[in-house]
Amino acid sequence: MQTLDVVVLGAGAAGLMCAIEAGRRGRRVVVLDHAERIGKKILISGGGRCNFTNMNARAENFLSSNPHFAKSALAGFAPAEIIALVEKHVIPYHEKTLGQLFCDRSAQDIVKMLESECAAAGVRIVTRAVIESVKTQSRGAARFVVETSAGGFAAASVVVATGGLSIPKMGATDFGYRLAEQFGLRVVACRPALVPLVLSEDDRVRWCDLSGVSTEVVAAAEVTAGATRATGAKRAVRFREKMLVTHRGLSGPAILQASSYWMPGTAIELDMTPDRVGVVRPLLEKNARRDAGAAVAALRAVLPGRLAERWVAAMPPKGWTNAALEEFERGLHTWRVVPVGTEGYAKAEVTAGGVSTDELHAATMESRKVPGLYFIGEVVDVTGWLGGYNFQWAWASGAAAGRAA
Repeated sequence: MQTLDVVVLGAGAAGLMCAIEAGRRGRRVVVLDHAERIGKKILISGGGRCNFTNMNARAENFLSSNPHFAKSALAGFAPAEIIALVEKHVIPYHEKTLGQLFCDRSAQDIVKMLESECAAAGVRIVTRAVIESVKTQSRGAARFVVETSAGGFAAASVVVATGGLSIPKMGATDFGYRLAEQFGLRVVACRPALVPLVLSEDDRVRWCDLSGVSTEVVAAAEVTAGATRATGAKRAVRFREKMLVTHRGLSGPAILQASSYWMPGTAIELDMTPDRVGVVRPLLEKNARRDAGAAVAALRAVLPGRLAERWVAAMPPKGWTNAALEEFERGLHTWRVVPVGTEGYAKAEVTAGGVSTDELHAATMESRKVPGLYFIGEVVDVTGWLGGYNFQWAWASGAAAGRAA
């Protein structure tokens, strides 16, 4: 049995950052992971280039039952801190769009950076270590005993950084949630987030042979803001980015963003021609004909050709009157689609829900019920938007715990 100060469960972005911060404080730290190598999700992120942060990250960019919970950790570890670490290791990077920062070369640069920082901080990393049990003990400073396939570890603090349920082929499990429940912590129901949406059979027949067609849209999903805080106020969240038609439904950045807020039975509203209000009717009125061919020609100015043709075939103006053209125009800006589901955790980038923020101290991520037990990263009920926000939450929550454990 090895005795340490901190045992971190999970060698992803959050766990490694936590270990680095704790190690820098002179704490004896071990990081345990069941995989054969560390940072597996880091390596596939951002198309292999790791969208390691977003310069605009703030609490408003995260979903949680408590919309204020993330503020403390995010304030304690701003994007500038991870950028400084990246620059310290001379990793070239660039801003792609909307504050999203990517490595120029490979996500492997980020993993190597974390490995190097762990080594400098005296952190030991053990891979292929399957966690068998985590228990408390009443004697001595080591409050926890962690039994693994690689041996036993006793420590004053245990930090759970085991991630969520997304991408099970990478080894994702529900271990972190089960561990929280074992210690009496509440877990908010989990669901796939940042995930493609699946359309009904009728809508698939109508649209999905256009698989591969992409266009810029504004996707809006209705959310209940702070319902768990007894306000029940409803609002809509909107994302202006690309939408992609797939063989089963809709994807692309705009849809992935909206999917995190979408609930079964509700609609996603799409503005197919953002900033192009009042374009279609004048184009039709200039044409001597008012028919499907004229409508397609008008729509080709604002939509991809195949999509323009299908739109007119599926939703032609009724009667070609002025009123019908007005309705046709409105339909372009208020297309309501009711998905039947999502593509699930297999294609979800993250997991929404998780360990309830009511159970944790916002400044340290420590359990309110079990001293010395911490939960960080994706396993917590804090989920970021697409575009580097989830990495920033991993760094920030990991740093908060590492500075306290």
